[in-house]
Amino acid sequence: MSFSGLLVQLLNGLAGASSLFLVAAGLSLIFGVCRIVNFAHGSFYMVGLYAAYALAEAMAPLGGGWGFWLSLPLSAIAVGLLGGLVEVLLLRRIYKAPELFQLLATFALVLVIKDAVLWLCGPDELLGPRAPGLGGAVDILGRAFPTYDLFLIAVGPLVLGATWLLLHRSRFGMLVRAATQDREMVGALGVRQAWLFTAVFALGAALAGLGGALQLPREPATLELDLQTIGSAFVVVVVGGMGSLTGAFVAALLVSTVKALCIWLGVVQIAGIDIAFPQLTLVADFLVMAVVLVLRPWGLLGKPQAASRSHGLREQPLRAPPTALKAVGAAVLLGLLALPWVVDAQSYTLVLMVDLVIAALFATSLHFLMGPAGLHSFGHAAFFGLGAYGAALLLNAAGLPMLWALLLAPLLAALGGVLTGWFAVRLTGVYFSMLTLAFAQIIWATTFQWDSVTGGSNGLTGVWPVAWLEDKRWFYLLTLLLATAGVLALWRVLYAPLGYALRASRDAPLRAEAIGIAVAKVQWMGFVLAASVAGLAGALFAFSKGSISPETMSVAKSVDGLVMVLLGGVQTLVGPILGAFSFTWLHDAVARNTDYWRATLGAVILLLVLLFPQGIAGYGKRWWQWLLQRRGA
Repeated sequence: MSFSGLLVQLLNGLAGASSLFLVAAGLSLIFGVCRIVNFAHGSFYMVGLYAAYALAEAMAPLGGGWGFWLSLPLSAIAVGLLGGLVEVLLLRRIYKAPELFQLLATFALVLVIKDAVLWLCGPDELLGPRAPGLGGAVDILGRAFPTYDLFLIAVGPLVLGATWLLLHRSRFGMLVRAATQDREMVGALGVRQAWLFTAVFALGAALAGLGGALQLPREPATLELDLQTIGSAFVVVVVGGMGSLTGAFVAALLVSTVKALCIWLGVVQIAGIDIAFPQLTLVADFLVMAVVLVLRPWGLLGKPQAASRSHGLREQPLRAPPTALKAVGAAVLLGLLALPWVVDAQSYTLVLMVDLVIAALFATSLHFLMGPAGLHSFGHAAFFGLGAYGAALLLNAAGLPMLWALLLAPLLAALGGVLTGWFAVRLTGVYFSMLTLAFAQIIWATTFQWDSVTGGSNGLTGVWPVAWLEDKRWFYLLTLLLATAGVLALWRVLYAPLGYALRASRDAPLRAEAIGIAVAKVQWMGFVLAASVAGLAGALFAFSKGSISPETMSVAKSVDGLVMVLLGGVQTLVGPILGAFSFTWLHDAVARNTDYWRATLGAVILLLVLLFPQGIAGYGKRWWQWLLQRRGA
């Protein structure tokens, strides 16, 4: 650990911070004006890198390095045009839908863009050329440092300055800042919000595309960059403060510096224990975010978001289903119970049905937080994974019988909910979502690296049920029984004092506090209950597959849960069940029939979002009410 090594690592961090700042700045602008948590922003970064590679290759015959340097701004412009097109054709149509459905639409875009890039560029990694004129290195205290990285270090402050001038010294910037504070008033003053939103979205996409293009000589273009980048961008935006470009720049520097320090420290022995700090780079940014949000909930330079007077359609109170719907549900349950005796005992149908039932239980546990409690968790898969690993460890390490391991595993998920929820429920809105994401990533990284206990990246195997449950029919029936019990228990809680207190805390927290409801405590209890039910779903999943791996608690799994809930509908009790069945069945059917299953699945989700902005169950509820009105008339 030398000073020259530290200096070089810090400079490496600063070079990476420039591109990260560009992505985060665009994301912050889009959220500030359009109020959209744009999950596809990482895809714009990825497209910018691929576009720069393609343009640099196409313009290579120009000679003199012109092809490379022209490819950078042209890629940003192309991505900006793509962003504007996305806003006009898709997002403009769903601004009045619930905000979480806008998140669902941007997630569907991630799937479509990924497969579009796969079709155009292929699955191989593409490494661009060196930057002409900046391909060498300079000597810094006896160590070689790439000249291009010095150029990147200068780009970040330059773009920050140019963006600041645009926002503070132009009429467009004045309108953007006004819309960030109160977009409804801007519209009332006669400003055409539609084109303002399009321009801001295109500018944010162009910044992300430029950030990707600048990485052309530093990292290969891969299809995994979208989700990797969006996670880091969310961290920077939240740590810096939503809507603050200066905060995003400071946060990018902070996160990159922490990662550089981890690499420089290497393996350090503390109290006789070897700690590999470079491994912490997997989760260093999320650790920073968790600490900042706990100490300063609005970020380093952020302010509480101004309340918008137009949030789209409000969430309606949950009401008990009518008698006719209960009868339909009972009939469906009887049909599911009879299924094993209708299909072949070894058929794939039973395997798929087990997956569908487990997905429904997981989605219902997340819906319990999102609907009644109004807590939009982005890291719910952590508790699913804790339940799965708890079952595996209780079975193999502790030697407990399978049924005891299955029933006790949710306690580990509940413990994770106790620790995570204590911090998370003190925040609201997107900050709550980001803190749950941070804790989920910390749990994932611990699981990924704790080889002696969790098996590391390989996971744990040999998690098989007892002999009599090896028959798929009996395991399906057990899964259906436990999942039904979990769903009914959560529904029962909704009409118990805890459920009413959760809904009161969601709809009017100040009034709830005034009548004696401890809002944070009530939400904490709901958080722990939802975590334990997700843990039960994870334990069932582990025994159904016979193994478990860290991917089970990854961000992608949490996003799958969000998609299930939103696809079915947040405002109805059966919504998460319908969403889980629809999404899991679509995923299975599409993935088995086409290589471009992501694009097909994304297109289907986009179609459903446009046609049914209240979700499948929400649309069914409206149709049922219309039918009753017609009959009454």
